Amino acid sequence: MAEQTATAAEPSAREIKHDWRESLTWPVKLLLGILLAIFLAWLVLFITKGRFLKDSFVGIASDYTERQVRVGGDFNLYLNPFHIQFLAEDISISNPAWAKDRQLFDADRVALQLNLWRLIFGQQRFNYLELEGAEIGLERQATRNTWTFRSDSNEPFELPDIVRAAIAGTRIHYVDAPLMLDTDIRVGDIAAARSVLQPRIPFDGDGTSHGARFTVKGALTSPNETLAGGSNKLDMTINVGDSRVDIAGTLPGATVLEGARLTLAARGGNLNTPFSLLGVVIPDTRDFRVTSKLTPVGDEWRFTDIDGRFGDSDLNGRMTITMRDRQRLFIDADLASNSLDILDAGPWIGYSPDRLDAMGGKGAITREGGRPRILPDAPLASENLGRFDAKVLYKAKAIRTGTIPIANLEIDLGLDEKLLTLTPVAFDLAGGRVTGDINLNARQSPVVTDYDIRLSPVRLGRLLQGFDIEDSGTTGTVKGRLQLRGYGDTVRESLGSSNGRIAMILPEGTFWIRNTELVELDIFQYVTKALAKQLKDPSQIRCGLLAFTVNKGTAAADPIFIDTQRSVIRGTGSFNFARESLDVAIEADSKKFSLFSAQSPIAVGGYFAEPKINIVSPELIKRGLVGVAAGALVSPIGLILAFVDPGEEKDTNCAPVLAGARTAAVQAADKAAEGKKTDAAKEADKIKEGREKAAKKARKDADERAEDARDAAKKAARAN
Repeated sequence: MAEQTATAAEPSAREIKHDWRESLTWPVKLLLGILLAIFLAWLVLFITKGRFLKDSFVGIASDYTERQVRVGGDFNLYLNPFHIQFLAEDISISNPAWAKDRQLFDADRVALQLNLWRLIFGQQRFNYLELEGAEIGLERQATRNTWTFRSDSNEPFELPDIVRAAIAGTRIHYVDAPLMLDTDIRVGDIAAARSVLQPRIPFDGDGTSHGARFTVKGALTSPNETLAGGSNKLDMTINVGDSRVDIAGTLPGATVLEGARLTLAARGGNLNTPFSLLGVVIPDTRDFRVTSKLTPVGDEWRFTDIDGRFGDSDLNGRMTITMRDRQRLFIDADLASNSLDILDAGPWIGYSPDRLDAMGGKGAITREGGRPRILPDAPLASENLGRFDAKVLYKAKAIRTGTIPIANLEIDLGLDEKLLTLTPVAFDLAGGRVTGDINLNARQSPVVTDYDIRLSPVRLGRLLQGFDIEDSGTTGTVKGRLQLRGYGDTVRESLGSSNGRIAMILPEGTFWIRNTELVELDIFQYVTKALAKQLKDPSQIRCGLLAFTVNKGTAAADPIFIDTQRSVIRGTGSFNFARESLDVAIEADSKKFSLFSAQSPIAVGGYFAEPKINIVSPELIKRGLVGVAAGALVSPIGLILAFVDPGEEKDTNCAPVLAGARTAAVQAADKAAEGKKTDAAKEADKIKEGREKAAKKARKDADERAEDARDAAKKAARAN
């Protein structure tokens, strides 16, 4: 009886099940229902591979893209288990009517696995991608492209992250009008079919970038042990002109650049050639070879551990290239050379590297109409300067010139929307320092260039040594400044149209006597000093100024003036940047008597590249003829008298000369000084005259008193 009671008190299994359902709240029931529906949908999709969604997919895709989407073969779309699995055969997506290629995408077969979780968080990552017989036509113009469909965005095309890929017989045609890029790339083994995760994906192609034609060839390899998602090896070669760039290393994924470990090796005839693919203009170079590490980080391409050579100069440092606003590049570089050959610096300002290679320094000289030209005439690529910005620091410790002692070159270059600044360009020169600020404004036409070059005191003795000229007794220095503004797209045009001033000042110093005597053409003094072995005795320079006022490319002497212990050397004439011609005359007036001095101008003419010095001037010939006539008509002494220099020149007031004053100011100062000297002399004469008059009067008074005394003495004697 008790057992029956206990049994009756226990609930049945059906009652327990009923109680469990009743205990669930409605939100939990709803959630369980949703999960069950999802599971059933997943199960149906997994079993059927989603083939029944083919028509729905085509319709939705066509409506969304506003393009014609077609799938002619098999179709799969399902979760496996938590990634989107997609397959379509004979699939195509049309391009808009304005595009060059009729189809955006056309493939015999495409299969991919898309990471669902990354897609939920806005990232596109393909675990793998298979393409067979695909034709892809991508095009971007100034305000539209073929791949963003309804979006207003016009960003350059970016490949999604693809960890693994197998591609056969695929062609990609990419046109980017803003970046001036048109390339046709063939990917995968053309003969392969139904490739499934092949370990090697070859590619090759060609195209143009910013007008430069290039070819590319390489392969992406995924070793068997990394098929699950490891590193992919990349080997690629780009050829442009006579330059070759090899890139090798590993990628985290088939199209994943972030974290890639790459090395770059480039060589060719001109480093400017590979940079032309980026629309970047750098100074021309002679033949080059360079290696570096290459690391993509976000929008940056970082080139580190750069090591190489251009011409006969070494190069090292680092460089970063960044895309700004997807339209403009920014180059940030810090480069250096331990030893720079001056010929390798020639192309930086427009000299032909080919001519320098073939002819050395003489390659800087060309001829036009029989005239030698040395100023570079290579046009500035001003339009290309608007495609990128830059901040580049370059230093060179030693510079090989063969003659001129230059060292410690420093160039700080900035480029901001066609405004090019070199602030500074500086180098050591013979114990001094040359510092220049050059601003080149290509925002307007013609290009406007401002030159401001300062020369700190340079020791002329050291400068002469570079030309194998003995510097004994030379302690003089020179300092100066050049300030010009020119117009034109070449150095020659810019200087040939320039206005401004050039001035070099010689403070007090000493020079060889023989140098100053020969400038005066003072043969008597030269022979006298030579016999006395005094040609190396120092001659004192009181002050000197070599100045020119530049107007429309013509630099007129204003003034040329050197005051020495023995003479005053003056120069007249001009030189012309446009014609590169010289027309200067130098004449010395002695401060001391000389029995035989030619005392006539020395002419400096010809051209910058071929100067000529002529000591037989018309004045010298005239004096010679006068001397000959005097000798024939009067006596042989007349022949000598024509060349006698009485030495009447006076010391110059050096204050305005050392201040770099113009000719008028120097002359005015001399006249003022001469006037002061004259006034002082007159005053001294007056004082002397007064003193003489006073002395004469005193003598007269004394004489009169003495006469009176004598008269008085005579009277006294007569009286006695």
